[in-house]
Amino acid sequence: MYFEIEKLAVQSLKKALKKLNFDEKEEIKLEFPPNPDLGDLASTISFKLAKIMKKSPNIISQEIVDNIDVPKYFKEVKPVGPYVNFFIDYDSFSKDFLKTINNSYGDLEKVDEKIILEHTSANPNGPLHIGHGRNAIIGDSLSNLLKKSGREVETQYYVNDMGRQIAMIVFGITELDLTVESQEAEKLDHQIGQLYFKVNEKIKEDENLVSNVDNLIKSYEGGNDQNLNNLFENVVNQCLDGVKQTLNRIHIKHDKFVWEGQFVRNGDVNKVVYELKDAGFVRENEVVYLDLIDFGIEKELVLRRSDGTSLYSTRDLAYHRWKSSIGDIVLDILGSDHKLAIDQIKYALEIMEDKKPEVIFYEFITLPEGSMSTRRGVFISVDDLIDEAVKRAKNEIISRRMDLSDEEINKIAEEIGIGAIRFYIAKLSPEKHITFKWDEALSFEKGCASIQYAHARASKLIKKSGKNIEDLNINKEWSPNDNERNLIRTLAKFTQVIEDSANKRRIHLITQYCQDLANSFNKFYKSEQVIDSPLEDTRLILVEKSKITLKNALDILGISAPEKM
Repeated sequence: MYFEIEKLAVQSLKKALKKLNFDEKEEIKLEFPPNPDLGDLASTISFKLAKIMKKSPNIISQEIVDNIDVPKYFKEVKPVGPYVNFFIDYDSFSKDFLKTINNSYGDLEKVDEKIILEHTSANPNGPLHIGHGRNAIIGDSLSNLLKKSGREVETQYYVNDMGRQIAMIVFGITELDLTVESQEAEKLDHQIGQLYFKVNEKIKEDENLVSNVDNLIKSYEGGNDQNLNNLFENVVNQCLDGVKQTLNRIHIKHDKFVWEGQFVRNGDVNKVVYELKDAGFVRENEVVYLDLIDFGIEKELVLRRSDGTSLYSTRDLAYHRWKSSIGDIVLDILGSDHKLAIDQIKYALEIMEDKKPEVIFYEFITLPEGSMSTRRGVFISVDDLIDEAVKRAKNEIISRRMDLSDEEINKIAEEIGIGAIRFYIAKLSPEKHITFKWDEALSFEKGCASIQYAHARASKLIKKSGKNIEDLNINKEWSPNDNERNLIRTLAKFTQVIEDSANKRRIHLITQYCQDLANSFNKFYKSEQVIDSPLEDTRLILVEKSKITLKNALDILGISAPEKM
């Protein structure tokens, strides 16, 4: 519905421009004015035309308005300085618009585009830490957003099974008699992390052990020792099982787990090296490396070690080639410390005439000193973070609701705690460093809980009415008041926010929309009587449509929309 009225506004602009003897062929985009008093939609076309028509943008906007026919669903079009602003007629628009909101509201038309989105991809040598958590939450939310915007998306976790870290763990098991006990209460990924730490300490004590690890890497890459292959794969799978448990708890699932070893075994890694050699950019000096000096990168990209084994970078190149062969767009979520490495990968792909990946870099995330302790004293795992969030949410719920059962408290605490983590991480653009502040994240006034609470309020109100919303009709004489108009205006923005956010590949715009919608709904809820009012049915419909939109927006962020809080 919103797109329909936007099209009507654009059509009216183009007709006005034709009257002014200017036929605009390019797409005219509209934006939301910063203040609703300035209108509901605004065009900046006058700025573009100023140079061509050699007139002031203010004069052009006035001329456009003088020649425009006010389209359906609008009451007026006004020049506001250099802008052409459209004011919606909410009496006619609201009734038709609310009918369009259903459970699939926000789904955009299908786009003929497949995106291969890689995220998380933590080395399987221990549990996920909070840095991995930011990667996973950005990637998963972005996947949901892109799917909502009509794209086909396949999410992948790239499994580094041939890295030195895994070889060190296998060395600890085979040579140092260290074990991973499946029967213990502690998750396997945490046990493997501790084992890795112990092996690291042993190697620091005796550097001669490094060659033993190197031999394991070479043997596993050769692939001829099936017992060794099984041991490597078992260690990786045990760690991944723990990682998957963590991701599942925060509502994240990958479509595929792609093991890097397959690109060595199927010959793709060798093909990459040969093609780069043929292109004339490969040099040899003990190691085989890619010379990128012609591309402005002084640091060479090592492709093979002196013992003939491949490196992560070579395998990553083969992986990116494969991704580009199965998708129209390759999209990576990476920490900002990977910028040089991805530049090297991009130029190598350019030499081989393959697609370059789009990359979203994110900055680090930290916790305030002393905000929580870690059981291991090394880093804060995502498991630790979740447990702490749920514990704090539970204490807050108990202080507010004495009427809930233990089962209800635990369920709501899980929803609020995980929602707080996902929302707090998603709400800042990835380029910004995050310091995770518990009081802000778990705030019932301005955090994610306040948005979830708005949804629960809507659910409670509908349940209290005892009515089936599908049986209700909007009052034909209804003329929305200020609070109702503000809520409808916010609801109508949802599809445009999805399109803008998907095009920009940024999820923090969705978190802001969630907050805006919750604020608009709460203002309506506190100011307007619903039950037993002359407009009860109409307002119940408005409550239901708000509830649906809140849930759909939270779904994009991977956050539960509770029925009760």
